[in-house]
Amino acid sequence: MTRYEYGGDEFIFVELSESMSLEVNFQAMAITKKLREEKVKGLLDICPSNASYMVRFNPEDIHPDELISKLKELEQTVSVDDFEITSRMVDVPILFDDPWTNEALMRFRDRHQDPTSTDLEYAARINGFGSKEELIKAITDYPYLVSMIGFVPGLPWCYQMVPQEKQIEVPKYVRPRTYTPERAFGFGGAFAVIYPVQGAGGYQLFGTAAAPIYQKEQSLHDFKDSITFPRQGDIFRYRSITMEEFQSIQQQVEDGTFRYLTREITFTPKQVLEDPKAFSDDVLGRLYV
Repeated sequence: MTRYEYGGDEFIFVELSESMSLEVNFQAMAITKKLREEKVKGLLDICPSNASYMVRFNPEDIHPDELISKLKELEQTVSVDDFEITSRMVDVPILFDDPWTNEALMRFRDRHQDPTSTDLEYAARINGFGSKEELIKAITDYPYLVSMIGFVPGLPWCYQMVPQEKQIEVPKYVRPRTYTPERAFGFGGAFAVIYPVQGAGGYQLFGTAAAPIYQKEQSLHDFKDSITFPRQGDIFRYRSITMEEFQSIQQQVEDGTFRYLTREITFTPKQVLEDPKAFSDDVLGRLYV
């Protein structure tokens, strides 16, 4: 059952489900899109999340109970069947099992479920894979929906577009690290993320992204309109690369010539939910034409 809660005088929090799924994320996206389009008086901000969303409003312009009534109405009338998403397909190169995240994760083995293995080895084992290479293949075989942006500016929470029983899942560290390298690629729960900047963190670390997803200077073409690259609704394909390609991309970033490989796509949630494999195959085919 959907939960509506007050947050002080200016916020309302709406939890559509206690668990994340592609369907409930599409529902949150559809409701918040319709809410933006209706330009409700007094509504100041809308923040969609994985299985919920939050709104900020001016209580002098609209009573919170009136706004909740409006949100409940949208929950009943907005259908993902009528929802169309226009987004970007993006090739995101990742150097798996890299020296930098390996150095970081080995410093914090006392905070991990299995101090005797690396994060990749541990994740492969608990997900039933015979090796870390098999896990990497499963991660890179199918694309991900950027379901929300958060935690730190520009961090994409990415949910793989496969049937729920095929989702890769790993727990967070028992206790968080105090250090995570910039652009570290990690996994927590069923979500893949890239850490935009150096900082703390508790997700399992699998590799490093070759290119930035946050750039304060906005010197690269992909950041001319925003200091952060990911957007909710993007489709990311994480691609495994060699050290040689990683270094080549790093040089392009330094030269200011790097651009993400992107293609625009318009799709409906129904396409994804009815046949995730066919949709994923279509995405990969169109991205690399």
